[in-house]
Amino acid sequence: MDMPMNRATRTTSLRDASDSSKLEGTGSWDAIEWTKIEPPISRFVSHANLDFLLESELVAAEGNGVVLVNTDDAGTLMVTNFRLIFLSEGTRKVIALGTIPLATIEKFIKPAVKVQSNTRHVDKTPAQRLLQVIGKDMRILVFSFRPRTKQRHVVYDALLRCTKPTRLWDLYAFASGPSRFKNTTPLVRLLDEYFRLLCLGSYRASINIIENGSFTLSNDLWRISSVNSDYTMCQSYPFALVVPKIISDDEVLQASSFRARCRLPVVSWCNPLTGAVVARSSQPLVGLMMNMRSNMDEKLVGALCSKLDNGSRRKLYIVDARPRKNALANGAMGGGSESSSNYFQSEIVFLGIDNIHAMRESFVRLREYMDTHGRTSSDGMSSFLRQGGSTWGGGNLSSMSASVSTLGDSGWLLHVQNVLAGAAWIAARVAMENASVLVHCSDGWDRTSQLVSLANLLLDPYYRTFTGFQALVDKDWLAFGHPFSDRVGMPSVSGTGNVPFELSRQSSTSNFPPSPMRQSSGTFVSQPPASSHSHNSNNYSPIFLQAFLVDFVDCMLSCRFGNFLCNSEKERQQFNVFEACGCLWVYLADLRTSSGGSHVHYNPFYDPLKHSGPLLPPAAALAPTLWPQFHLRWACPEEAQAGEIEAQCRKIVMKYAEMQKAKEMAERKAKEVTNSMESLNAELRREKQLNSSAMNMAKSMSKENMAIKRAIQSMGCKVHVSGSSGECIVDIESNPDILCCSSRKESNSNVRDDKKDMSVSVVITAGDDDDGNNAIGRVCETLCPFRFGDGRVCETLCPFRFGDGGCRWPNGGCAQLGSQYVGLKANFDAFDKLSIDDSYFKSE
Repeated sequence: MDMPMNRATRTTSLRDASDSSKLEGTGSWDAIEWTKIEPPISRFVSHANLDFLLESELVAAEGNGVVLVNTDDAGTLMVTNFRLIFLSEGTRKVIALGTIPLATIEKFIKPAVKVQSNTRHVDKTPAQRLLQVIGKDMRILVFSFRPRTKQRHVVYDALLRCTKPTRLWDLYAFASGPSRFKNTTPLVRLLDEYFRLLCLGSYRASINIIENGSFTLSNDLWRISSVNSDYTMCQSYPFALVVPKIISDDEVLQASSFRARCRLPVVSWCNPLTGAVVARSSQPLVGLMMNMRSNMDEKLVGALCSKLDNGSRRKLYIVDARPRKNALANGAMGGGSESSSNYFQSEIVFLGIDNIHAMRESFVRLREYMDTHGRTSSDGMSSFLRQGGSTWGGGNLSSMSASVSTLGDSGWLLHVQNVLAGAAWIAARVAMENASVLVHCSDGWDRTSQLVSLANLLLDPYYRTFTGFQALVDKDWLAFGHPFSDRVGMPSVSGTGNVPFELSRQSSTSNFPPSPMRQSSGTFVSQPPASSHSHNSNNYSPIFLQAFLVDFVDCMLSCRFGNFLCNSEKERQQFNVFEACGCLWVYLADLRTSSGGSHVHYNPFYDPLKHSGPLLPPAAALAPTLWPQFHLRWACPEEAQAGEIEAQCRKIVMKYAEMQKAKEMAERKAKEVTNSMESLNAELRREKQLNSSAMNMAKSMSKENMAIKRAIQSMGCKVHVSGSSGECIVDIESNPDILCCSSRKESNSNVRDDKKDMSVSVVITAGDDDDGNNAIGRVCETLCPFRFGDGRVCETLCPFRFGDGGCRWPNGGCAQLGSQYVGLKANFDAFDKLSIDDSYFKSE
């Protein structure tokens, strides 16, 4: 591979500093002459303005003028009670690569590298003061401090104090408290998941039913048992277990003694339609001769296989995650594996997945490989990807043919493939054969948790949702006792560990190039490594990160939340972790809420309608490659994001979400405008109706007035109108035959109705010279609407004319002397067509 081009910098290669003069101008970085050029002294960082600190995060120590060798950035290195923070000298912003949670630090050392001089004279050049930090998240960081200062010593001592808490509650998770990420009770969440699996959705778990023990519900096949409610049967199992309904609690207790650590076979997942289950346990205690048996264990395992619909017995697969030889070797310590002859209609299958020690060594080799070939190498060297050299190609390592074989030597991808293939095989047996599967390894909490959780994820679409994924982790990892404290290297409840925790490198047999400090030139002086926690290295293993998401792994390693503290549900309950610490699930939900559908947790390629059943991936899909978001994010951060289809698709989703929000906002505004227009139109229609009604009323009133006026004036009378409150009084003068005419109308403020009756009455009295008939006759002739102006009556139209020309009106019962002889309506459109029914008149 071509050597990268040279660039003038302040740092030196920790590998080849002695040859810097030979390589000058041919590709090496210039060596730091600490006696001539010192890194700039950072300004003092005011603790009052550190807005990047989390709640309850306090600064313990800081060093100025520090250089991050990985990227050749100068700045300030700070130690808090939660993180090691590196601030850029220029921007005063946090540099992510140089910032690592203290709990994520595997170990740190402070070597001193002295650059040799080309002369034979005694070299008085001071040694470079370095601090190497190795993380559990694939990082290897190196910081350079100014010589002849005590800054490295101050930072180193602060790391010793803050990264090695002797008690569990000295962790940052307890110092910060629940804050706004208050934890919900995992016991309640576990029971809710059991209720869902047993199709008891009408029930809801609560603290009350846990305290009074009323959660022991059941369906036709399975029941929830409280036999371990006080954790006396099995300290690493949850308080509630799903077991076959036909097995009593006494039988459960007897069966537990035949399994390692009393982790007896229990149901992890069940198919409500077929009755098939995925169960889990630890290895049976069959002994060296593999001849030990337990009738109660065989009965319990047999009860996992309910009968099929056709009445035949369901097949049982007993899946041993270990290689066969390892299972046999465990027999020497009392363990071993089952015999198919002892378990009816069963088949024993070995998956050949290596143990935690092999995983740990493989992880170390992978991390060294990434550091050697990454763009941000910890030795400050222009490695394969520096200076615009070959790229990862989105996880494709073909451009680095010289080192691909070394990646294969790590064995990491092979281990991951074995786990994926095993989980897919289990899911296929349950989905395609309706068989039940019992999974175990040695203790049943490492490889078993991996296989069972991934198989459940493939079988049940509920676990592919946010809520379901949370339930899956709570159940198969936390409740069933994956020892997070031991596997991740965190303080345990007892805090009695006294063996320094670190990832052992002596057992590595690969032909890797040496790690950052392993080929230092000149005099190499180092101090014993300081581990981050006091735990036996034999218990550490990156089991969880083989199975789950980056955010999960980061939160687990950082100890920021209480979800992954301790080794079991019992320990977390014992020290009230759930109430004293924040909750990861609330934190992640808050992140998704703030980011919407474009958040990295959303899978833009998953269609829940299309994948509503089991997922059975083909063999080709089980060949994994490097995980860019985790493996490459520090070694080659730009390649961890750029060029990945998912990231590009997420950007499109983000733009689509923005456009969707804009569309929704526009639709809301359009709807508001439409509603406003409809409201205005309705009001306009009401006004038009009122206006039309008023116009009609006015016309009617006008016609009424004209008719009355014409009638009254035709008699030579004067009209005087007065009145109030809806009552109109009309006084008629100069005519003795008509005393008065009055109209009365009910008053209804604000409402006018032209259909209401307005009665107008004319009272007729006889004059001194007339009898009643004459008076009525004169009024009749005057008021007759069918009389022409010259006094002639339109006999053809008048409804009151007899055939012989006589008038029926004066003889009508309503036209008697002293009576009201006409009733006028408010609707005077019909006045001209006024008619009186014949029945109004007396018989002739």
